[in-house]
Amino acid sequence: MASVRVKAYAKLNLTLSVTGVADGYHMLDSLVASVDLYDLIVLNRRKDKLVSVTMHGRGSESIPYESNNAVRAAESFISAFGTDGADITVYKNIPMGLGLGGSSADSAGVLNGLSKLYNTGGLTELEQLAALNGSDTKYMLSGGYARMRGRGDEVEYLENNMKLDFLLLAPASGVSTAECFKLFDSAGTFGGSSDGAVKALSEGDKYALAKNMGNSLVIPAKLISEDVRTAFNELSAFDPLAVNMTGSGSGVYALFENEQYCDYAKSRYRGKFRAYKLKTVIPKI
Repeated sequence: MASVRVKAYAKLNLTLSVTGVADGYHMLDSLVASVDLYDLIVLNRRKDKLVSVTMHGRGSESIPYESNNAVRAAESFISAFGTDGADITVYKNIPMGLGLGGSSADSAGVLNGLSKLYNTGGLTELEQLAALNGSDTKYMLSGGYARMRGRGDEVEYLENNMKLDFLLLAPASGVSTAECFKLFDSAGTFGGSSDGAVKALSEGDKYALAKNMGNSLVIPAKLISEDVRTAFNELSAFDPLAVNMTGSGSGVYALFENEQYCDYAKSRYRGKFRAYKLKTVIPKI
C-alpha cells in the first residue's frame, strides 16, 4: 500500500469532573463522544526514514513543526516499528482552541494511518505510543463513546450507538487551560455525574443524560471569557436539553432532543460565533 487516507474525528466531553491532583496533574473523570467533524489525514510512503508533515486550514499552518503532535506521533511510530517514513498532509476541519481534541485526533490518526500504510502495529502497541502523544490520544485511536479517567490514559470504551444532536458555537477567543485549572483549584465546581450519564446512555435516555451532563471548568472559563458566557446564554435561549462546554473551552454546545430541533436552532442563530451542527459517530478504524 503506497497511500492511505484517515479521518480523525473530534470529541465532545459530555461530563468532565476534576477528581483530584496527582504528580502535579489534575485527574479527570469524563464521558466523551466522537462527533462527525474530522480532519482528513493523507499519508504516502517514503523510501527513507524521514517524516514530512504539511498542515492546511484553520490556521494550522502556523503550528511550529517541533511542537506538532502529528510529527511526534509519526516519529515515535517509525522509531518503534522500524518502518520507512512518510509524507503526511493534514487537512484541518476541526477548529483549534475549542476543546474538541483536534491535536490528539491528528496524533491518533497518524498512528492509525501509519499502521495501515505499513501493515504493522496492533491496537495495544499503538495505545502504548499514544500515551506518549497527548492525554486524549489513546481514546482517539478508536473513538466512539468512552469513559476516561486519570490523565486520560484510563479508557473504558462503551458499546453504544445512541445518536445525539448538538449545536456547537465556536468563539474566536480561546481559554487558557492553565488559568482555567488554576481558577478551578480556588473554587471547585460541579462537573456532572459520569456514573449517571453512563447509566442514562446505556438505557437510551437522552433526558437523564442531559441532567447528568456538566463540566467542572465551566465557571472558571466563564470568569475568563466573556465569549463563553455569551455562548452559554445564546444557546440556552433555544431551550435545549442541556448546554455544556467541551474540555477547558472555549467551545460551547447544546444537546437537542432531535435533529429537527437542532436544525431549527442553527437556522435561527444570529450570534457572532460560527455554529456547527454535530452528531455523534462511531468511527470506522
